[in-house]
Amino acid sequence: MTQSTFDDLGLIEPLLRAVREEGYTTPTPIQIEAIPHLLAGKDLMGCAQTGTGKTAAFALPMLQRLQAGRRASGSRFVRALVLAPTRELATQIGDSFTAYGRHVKLSSAVIYGGVGQKPQVQALARGLDVLVATPGRLLDLIGQGHVMLPRLEILVLDEADRMLDMGFINDIRKILSHLPKVRQNLLFSATIPQEIVKLAESILTDPVRVAVAPQATTADKVTQWVVHVERAGKRALLEQVLRTPAIGRALVFTRTKHGANRLAEQLDRGGFRAEVIHSDKAQGARERALDAFRTGRTKILVATDIAARGIDIDDISHVVNYDLPNIAESYVHRIGRTARAGAAGIAISFCDSAEKPYLKDIEGFIRRKIPVADTQRLNRMASGEAQPNNGASAGDTRTGPPARAAQGAPRAPAHLPKVLPPAPAQAPRQRAVSSRGGHGWM
Repeated sequence: MTQSTFDDLGLIEPLLRAVREEGYTTPTPIQIEAIPHLLAGKDLMGCAQTGTGKTAAFALPMLQRLQAGRRASGSRFVRALVLAPTRELATQIGDSFTAYGRHVKLSSAVIYGGVGQKPQVQALARGLDVLVATPGRLLDLIGQGHVMLPRLEILVLDEADRMLDMGFINDIRKILSHLPKVRQNLLFSATIPQEIVKLAESILTDPVRVAVAPQATTADKVTQWVVHVERAGKRALLEQVLRTPAIGRALVFTRTKHGANRLAEQLDRGGFRAEVIHSDKAQGARERALDAFRTGRTKILVATDIAARGIDIDDISHVVNYDLPNIAESYVHRIGRTARAGAAGIAISFCDSAEKPYLKDIEGFIRRKIPVADTQRLNRMASGEAQPNNGASAGDTRTGPPARAAQGAPRAPAHLPKVLPPAPAQAPRQRAVSSRGGHGWM
């Protein structure tokens, strides 16, 4: 029987109260599938992208099990560990534990590199029920004797494929050598390549397997386009895109950090206020850029693939792949930043002649052709005559209402054609628990 409320999942009242206070009543599919198994102490392997509610799917049962087996963790000892690939994702997971655990007396902290370690060491000193960490900083603090893991009860590897892509596999193996053999293990991954299968087999014991969507599929509500344009014409085309009234909040991806910086500067000179985020940015600068984008002070965020996962900001109307990714999986993660929580969104990719092999790989990976938008077709759609179905072939069309104009965007000169269709109508939002905590992040 399929549960329809959190009351059906066996959660204790303090957690249900926190969920209600967050305004949520309906669990997402991964929460329905995972929570009962995790409450029973089983290992789990989950195939799920961000935006599916997976953080709540593991945070809620973890908090309940830790509360039920409450005991002093001891100085520098940790009872539950969540490993995440990026500082942003670690922070967001930490926010979720704070939000959902507000009515249980459990301690938690988040540690990551790029900032001073003194506050993190102080948080670790008395021991923690839940520690959320990036692998590099955790290993540093283990080596300095600030973290003790032999009493660990629960281990979570979140976005395992991303950690693999970022070269953290050896760090993860080193961390595993510090853990007790008997523990509950959870592994979540948006894709399940063979390397992740091997990692799961080495960590998990008789795991429950949960998949909330077919592997390597793109979001059903994302309307996808590709525009063939030479490299020299990309910036002018991007400015036309950003002038389109349908643009509400746009996330623009480049392949390199230098390219992101340069593009943001060019957009600023062109009259568009743009923030930029990549791994060379100081933590404070990254957080300020994300906050400006999240709160609407700027409607354009230029990013490298570090932002393709782990950052969930509501109401991103458009994702623009200024550079096509050279790894096909990254395309899926990039366009998944829009069309979240029941909303619709548009992803448009610029493809120059050198990037055609990347486009071929992407289309093979997602098992469909991305509709091509030439100027004539885009002009028709910009006037609301036709739009493609999500993920449909180029010959499929649909009509849609015009969207409201973006505020503060420079007005397009009359001779420039509009290059995007109006944003699809926003679907009603279902108030289901997402992975985000109290600060609007997932």
